[in-house]
Amino acid sequence: MIPIVDIPNTIKETLLPYRSIFCKEAGFEHIGRYVTGLILSPNKTLQGIYDVQVWGGEKPSRRAMHESVFESGWDSEGLLERHREIVSHDHRGKGKEVISLDWTLGHHLRGPQIYGVKKGYDYVEDKYCLFQTVLTAVISNRNFVDGIDVVVQEPSFIKKERAYLKATAESDYGQMEKLQQRLLELLHYDKHCRDYKKCTEISVNIVVQIEEEGHFTLANYAFDNGVLCLELTRCIEKYGKHWVSKAEKSRNVMWNGKWTRVDVVDEELCKKHPESFREIEVLERNGEKKKYWVFTKTLRLKRYGRKRLVIIHESQDLSDTPLFLLTDAKHWNSVKVIQVWSYRWSSEIFHEFGKQNVGMESAQLRNKEAVKRHFYLSCLAQSFLQRASAPASTSEKFAFAQGKTTVGQKCRAIAREAFTALLNLVKRLFGEGKSVDNLLEVLMPA
Repeated sequence: MIPIVDIPNTIKETLLPYRSIFCKEAGFEHIGRYVTGLILSPNKTLQGIYDVQVWGGEKPSRRAMHESVFESGWDSEGLLERHREIVSHDHRGKGKEVISLDWTLGHHLRGPQIYGVKKGYDYVEDKYCLFQTVLTAVISNRNFVDGIDVVVQEPSFIKKERAYLKATAESDYGQMEKLQQRLLELLHYDKHCRDYKKCTEISVNIVVQIEEEGHFTLANYAFDNGVLCLELTRCIEKYGKHWVSKAEKSRNVMWNGKWTRVDVVDEELCKKHPESFREIEVLERNGEKKKYWVFTKTLRLKRYGRKRLVIIHESQDLSDTPLFLLTDAKHWNSVKVIQVWSYRWSSEIFHEFGKQNVGMESAQLRNKEAVKRHFYLSCLAQSFLQRASAPASTSEKFAFAQGKTTVGQKCRAIAREAFTALLNLVKRLFGEGKSVDNLLEVLMPA
């Protein structure tokens, strides 16, 4: 744990273009210290970040930092709009760029009162637990992975409300007061049904927001079958963009004049026409070249119309489990479809990076706006850390990197800046004749 005496210069410089979003200078300093804490503090909650702060003069209260970060009048949506505008310069015209749409679970095992938390089944952990459902949009190219939107889905209690309404239904309410109360309950239920948004609806809203701003004019979309829906594909196509999605094996396509599951199509081709799978080599986002054996054809789907299907095997004998991809870009060959799909995994990198390094699972807040601000500032911290400059380390600790600059080295470089500010403060206080006890009271008050 490094006491944060001042905002490191790396954070100050990258945060400066966002200055106009915030109101007072003191509040802006709290934002800078909070973002620094998201990167350097081992405990990335507000309490944990506040505990490592050291001020030269009188120390502001924790309440002051909470108000500046989560309650003051700065525009959180404006912050993310500015963020999209700024990071777009590192993506536009810098090679292939793809926007990945996905969702993840933000676990809060002991926080049932945190905004957006619900109890449900986690298929990854294979157990019931408390979590937030978080939808993300991530723009990536060969060099950067940037979160450009994060939305927490509000939990739905519609089933419980419906069960309550059925259990308390009466054939005759008798008095007007009871009837009015019942009508009020029904109106609340109707409002909750209208307000609740599925993950697919939220994804459509994210696409509309991104495309209306127009910062990523050349970026196409990639997403998993959990996000795929007709409304989303039509929305993307309306803006003149293309999309690539994974298809579930039970998806029906028109094959030889009848509706057939894609896994049945693959099984038929592997047994009767294995020569229809062509060997290709694809340069993926990570710079690696990989061989695949693919079959591709434009086929008709129910409701979606004619789309290109790509069936992908990684083994030459076609014995492995196939991957099925769909795209509206009927003129794309299989190489380009797989290339675009390889960028879909950038969202997984963003989720892992955000949870482990910048506190995406540390939003212990009950207010919707506060949780939203925490996620937005985590996006900024993640982008700042990627762009931090750090010399390639020659120490044995980073020998595995083979001379390349890693995220760990960049984080270490920011920590060195914070440590330098700490040593300068210690030097100044000793120069003023302060004792060790005085110094300890400044750095770690009792």
